[in-house]
Amino acid sequence: MNYKIIRYIVGWVLNFEAACLLLPLLCAAVYGEKELIAFALCSLICAVCGAVLTIKKPKNKAMYSKEGYVIVALSWFVISLFGCIPFMLSGAIPRFINALFETVSGFTTTGASILNDVESLPRSVLFWRSFTHWIGGMGVLVFLVAILPLSGGSNLYLIKAESPGPSVNKLVPKVRSTAKILYGFYIMLTVLEVVFLLAGGMSIFDSLTTSFGTAGTGGLGIKNDSIASFTPYSQWVVAAFMMLFGIDFSVYYLLIVKHITGVLRSEEFKVYIGIVLTAIVLLCVNCHSYFSNFGDLLRHTAFQTTSLISTTGYGTVDFDKWPEFSKTILLMLMFSGACAGSTGGGIKVSRLVILFKSIVKEIKIAAMPKSTHKITMNGKTVEHETVRAINVFMMAYLFIAVSSLLLISIDGHGFTTNFTAVIASLNNIGPGFADVGPTKNFAFYSTFSKIVLIFDMLAGRLEIFPMLVLFSPYTWRK
Repeated sequence: MNYKIIRYIVGWVLNFEAACLLLPLLCAAVYGEKELIAFALCSLICAVCGAVLTIKKPKNKAMYSKEGYVIVALSWFVISLFGCIPFMLSGAIPRFINALFETVSGFTTTGASILNDVESLPRSVLFWRSFTHWIGGMGVLVFLVAILPLSGGSNLYLIKAESPGPSVNKLVPKVRSTAKILYGFYIMLTVLEVVFLLAGGMSIFDSLTTSFGTAGTGGLGIKNDSIASFTPYSQWVVAAFMMLFGIDFSVYYLLIVKHITGVLRSEEFKVYIGIVLTAIVLLCVNCHSYFSNFGDLLRHTAFQTTSLISTTGYGTVDFDKWPEFSKTILLMLMFSGACAGSTGGGIKVSRLVILFKSIVKEIKIAAMPKSTHKITMNGKTVEHETVRAINVFMMAYLFIAVSSLLLISIDGHGFTTNFTAVIASLNNIGPGFADVGPTKNFAFYSTFSKIVLIFDMLAGRLEIFPMLVLFSPYTWRK
């Protein structure tokens, strides 16, 4: 284990967080809020700790898969631990476990909250709360890969450990260039959404914070009713960008380099679009009696479909009051999640496609034992190692989900509440059903249950294995 490179990169994560805290500090200065002191102090703490950890560069900068997993898991825990300090210092969330829950929910782009009245919070605190979504959306380590001069192989281990999906491919030969391209698209789409929202008459503060939540597919809103009080135009804009941020960013790269064939060949992209359109049609048919006109029906069903499949979690209506058939569709969208290589959470469409093809393959083999069948994706054969990794991921996913459900059931809340709370946390969605529905929050859970859900949020965002590797005794054996 290369402890020095772990220490060095975690230090840079703190330096990065110190710089990010300057933005809510600036927001506090603009609005004349006393929370400026809290953000200044937290930024200073991060900068000092980061400087101590990075003052001595490691001679050996090489790392392998184990170091990559440990660095990613530690970095996300550390950035959340320091990121909750402003909430406590400002008095917005005085209890540590609540502040940590809110911060982890922000960075992991989950959107689950323990707050009852977000509109009473200072604007700088709301800004930091939404900005954590944007920081965590594309990934902290992906950003550092673009600026830190590590070896290409080492960079790839970090990206693989942090990026969502069954596999990670480089867009261009150099890993650092790939990271820069990804962040370029991320920034460009965020700016575009801000411009469209401003064009609809939204204020600059509301446009920025809403776009941060959309880009990171997070969902922590700045209004008590989430997005419901925004204009229909703004809701359509947010819905469109939630869908765009749920698409694999490599699709945008293929469009830029005019590789249209590659886009059309992407099975995950086509299935993702197909799921969205099918869900909207089914929800419209099932919920037509809940709305007075077709325009409202289409807008709200399209919004909730894109919100939940992208795992953003914004809401325009209380979908917990919809028919059971519609709620079941929404629950299936929560499980599915967005595309691999996007900022969305969930199991990922590509994994589901490969799992479905694996089932079909086994049926064919059972019917024709002597025949040979291969699983293909986008016209290429899927390696056995990838299929094995997906199967192991699903087993680990189910084990964590069932274990978490068992643990939080100690609190004595209803099954629907507990089940959807775990699914919403593990898939980084935010709202569930019943007592954790779109108009409610997670404040009623005990400290123990919140710790379990915090682990679920981190495990879900990091695709489970970095967290399991971090806590495994095998990792720390010489």
